[in-house]
Parts: sequence; structure tokens; C-alpha cells
Amino acid sequence: MGMSGSEMPRPEPESVTIGRLKYLRAPQALHFPEHEQVPETKWHLELKTLVYQFLKLAFADQALIGCDQFVYFDAANPRVCLAPAAFVRLGGPDEMFGSWKVWERGAPHLAVEIISDFDARDRNWDAKLASYRQLGVRELVRFDPEAEQGKLRIWDRLDDDLVERELTGAPTPSSVLPGYWLLVGDEKLGPTLRLGRNEAGSDLYVTSDERMHELEAELERRSV
Repeated sequence: MGMSGSEMPRPEPESVTIGRLKYLRAPQALHFPEHEQVPETKWHLELKTLVYQFLKLAFADQALIGCDQFVYFDAANPRVCLAPAAFVRLGGPDEMFGSWKVWERGAPHLAVEIISDFDARDRNWDAKLASYRQLGVRELVRFDPEAEQGKLRIWDRLDDDLVERELTGAPTPSSVLPGYWLLVGDEKLGPTLRLGRNEAGSDLYVTSDERMHELEAELERRSV
């Protein structure tokens, strides 16, 4: 008498050898995308590029620095990710990378969000904040250039929680980087997010364009 379908023996998984080790089955690879088409205004692009430039120029020798790459923090679910306008993990130096996976590189220490009305991902801030809490960043900086109040908001990790800081409008210290967060008006961009070396905010970490202008001015003074 033949066996029923439910009694048929299950095939044994095929073992696989990788390097010098043998495994009971082959790995089931997941795809973690590195790109997504998201509407973005040139204004928003300029604002985040400015932040990325001064972070890279100042800290690339001691930190890994990203700008709008996907940050994945669930190795079993490619849909669970964030894409900060800028992020920093100390311990560099900086190097090229596509997406960021925390199980390979650790969580970023600092994340910067620049809010845009064109990005649907920004419309539910409570959900995004919960994701950052799960991600494990030490400092989260939120800059909304179009907000009437609270353009700058900052959260710090305290006792495994992200707690919003009380701000007075004056430059406020970064809990990750040597400097102070502040807003600076720009004649083309309006309010911009900057990091200053001193509490007065009079000595800013410069962008690559600003550094070039400084060098050109210095050469001009020397040639006189």
C-alpha cells in the first residue's frame, strides 16, 4: 500500500560548504536596495548638501559620514530603514559605501533630519522618531526650515530612550561632535543648520565652498 501525500518523506536540505565551514543549508539572501526615487526640491538638496559638506570637511579623518543613504537596522526586513539627510559614526576614517547596515557597521552616533513637505516619509514624525529610537542613535537633530516655531529640535539618548532637549534659541552643544548646533541665515537659502566651534557660534565649521573662498581671499591678501 502506497504512502499518502502527508506521509511522504520530506527531502533533506542540501548542505553547502562556504570557505572552510559546512552549513546545513544555503543562505537565503535578502535584497537591501541602495536607491529610491523620492521627489526633492533643489532647496532641500542645497540644505542637506551644506550639512554634509561641513561634516565631511571637519570629521572625515575620524568618522564615517553619510548623506541620504538607506540605513537598515533589521537584518530580516529590508523595508525597515531610514534615510537621514546626514549621519555620522565616529571611528573612521571615512570611506565609500552604498547602504548602511547596522549589523555590519553599528548604529550611527549622530543623525540629521532636514524636513521636507515633498517627502512623504516626513509626514509621520512620531513613527520616524520611534524608528530612530529603535536604531540606537545617540543624537538626533531635526531641522525644519519652514516651521514657524521649533525649526531646530534635538533628541539625546538617555537610559535607552530618545529624549527631546529643551532649547532656548542659543547655540546648543552637540552630544556627539565637538561643537554647537545653531541656525544661520543665508541670503539664498534662508535659515540653515550649522555647527560652530564655540558657544557664541562665531566660528563655524565651514563647507568646502567656504574653505575655497577663504583660501582665495588669503592668496589675494598675500599678493597685495
